[in-house]
Amino acid sequence: MRLSELKTGQKAYITRVNGNGAFRKRILEMGFVRGEEVRSILNAPLKDPIKYEIMEYEVSLRRSEAVMVEVSVLASDALARTDDDGMLTEVEQSQNGYHPAYTHNGNNNGSHHTEKNIRVAMIGNPNAGKTSIFNLASGAHEHVGNYSGVTVNSKEGTLTHQGYTFTLTDLPGTYSLSAYTPEELFVRKHILEEKPDVIINVVSASALERNLYLTTELIDLEVPVVIALNMYDELEQSGRTFDHKTFSELINTPMVPTVGKRGEGIPQLLEEVIAVYRQKEYRYVQIPYGRVPEKSIAIMERELSVTEATRWKVPLRYLSIKLLEGDKDVERQVRQLREQEKILARRDKERAYMEKLLREDPESAFTNARYGFIAGGLKETLSEKTQFADSTKLIDTLVTHKYLGFPLFFVFLWLMFEATFRLGGYPMAAIEWLVEQLGNLVRGNMAEGPLKDLIVDGVIGGVGGVIVFLPNIVILYLFIAFMEDSGYMARAAFIMDKVMHRIGLHGKSFIPLIMGFGCNVPAIMATRTIESRSSRMITMFIVPFMSCSARLPVYILFVSAFFPSSGSLILLGLYAFGILIAALTARLFRDTLFKEEETPFVMELPPYRMP
Repeated sequence: MRLSELKTGQKAYITRVNGNGAFRKRILEMGFVRGEEVRSILNAPLKDPIKYEIMEYEVSLRRSEAVMVEVSVLASDALARTDDDGMLTEVEQSQNGYHPAYTHNGNNNGSHHTEKNIRVAMIGNPNAGKTSIFNLASGAHEHVGNYSGVTVNSKEGTLTHQGYTFTLTDLPGTYSLSAYTPEELFVRKHILEEKPDVIINVVSASALERNLYLTTELIDLEVPVVIALNMYDELEQSGRTFDHKTFSELINTPMVPTVGKRGEGIPQLLEEVIAVYRQKEYRYVQIPYGRVPEKSIAIMERELSVTEATRWKVPLRYLSIKLLEGDKDVERQVRQLREQEKILARRDKERAYMEKLLREDPESAFTNARYGFIAGGLKETLSEKTQFADSTKLIDTLVTHKYLGFPLFFVFLWLMFEATFRLGGYPMAAIEWLVEQLGNLVRGNMAEGPLKDLIVDGVIGGVGGVIVFLPNIVILYLFIAFMEDSGYMARAAFIMDKVMHRIGLHGKSFIPLIMGFGCNVPAIMATRTIESRSSRMITMFIVPFMSCSARLPVYILFVSAFFPSSGSLILLGLYAFGILIAALTARLFRDTLFKEEETPFVMELPPYRMP
């Protein structure tokens, strides 16, 4: 049975993920692994894409992608993850008790630190609240939103704490350290090339199993890590308890509960960073991948140990794992070695050996082992979830409803423009009066001459003619910010994906297009979160058709002059006309300049939160 065949509300267990390439790698990393329970929640209003629940978070897939996942519908029996080589699987670990991973000691970046400057990289999944912690800790004001891919490049901030100066680098949100997206590759290169003193791994406490997957990859990299258990209040409100101290001991990594939006736990987080920074030696943990994978890893390590790869200052175990996984970026680096043919030939032999004995490809084997490692630890430390009424599910039944989804979305857009035009009119009139009074005051107290004309007509009149539209712009930005921060923007992309697909774009393209109503510049920057180059380029080209806030004063001026009785409808029509031209242009570009196959629609749907 295929995942796309599940009826709404039906549960199943994943038995196999077909396909190949980046899409398969991505959904494996997002938790679509053998033995994991998945539930179909609802279909988009146009029946595509479909929203699923897995590992206590929600993700959307198109039907054409869900058909690649094979599932088995079971009434009550749990499906264990089994491997032919006797490796402990997720369910076996849960039943037999968690066993600590192998460990070894290593130097923390080579020596005991005595300097007072600490370089810290902040890494985490999208929607984990990483940027909120960065803003509160450093005093910066980076844009924060509740959808995947807000941070499109790195930002730096500084602060002092207990005599130490911290240089914080906020890296893009990423689900893993693979080379699936430019952001993932950027994060990995930053860690390997910039070599931060300590990494703060921001983890959403409400979705531990999926978020900790990135942590396991950091463990493989053998870098000093402090884990920030962000949104810890949401975990407590769900009725669950998490023994983070015990889990911290199991992985030998400090864990600090935080609530980023209120700044709770940040001082304790910084103190843990200082403690890790000052350690003379750091006891690294090794993820146990099982007998067969470990044998292949050891063989690849031996092959690499006699090459120039030892000078790369990257753990040979990590390089071996990535080679066996088929990581293209690591393979490209290995091809620079004199022994490249021998190493890659041995890699291919070991991959075939693993596939033969495990009856699954190495990528799946490593992903399953990582999730099994996480599940085993959480079984011992995380209590079962108490059933409460889920506000996210209740709201989604309305805003993604088959018949109500689109009307509610367009009603929201109409309210946005109505408020922009109507509510903005009241302070607009007051500002006009103030500008006029200021001009009259200066005019009545200055002698005639060029200076008077410059100040009254040029400075006061010119600046006043711009700031008079400030209320309208502020209201428009407030509505767009509400969509982003509440999580509704991701739902808008979800219900619009099929429409976007018909004009040759990805559902994620809808997010920067909506942002374009506020300002085209950050909207164009936001297109970097779109994996497909063709979809990214088309979106960049059509964003300027979205009427940004700079055009709003001109629109309002003409609408007020010629259509005073139906201003909001005319205003909506102007914006709609821009959208229509953008859609036609996108279709034209897709059929002529960019005929590349579109990227799959795999997008997390975060829970609703108060902005």
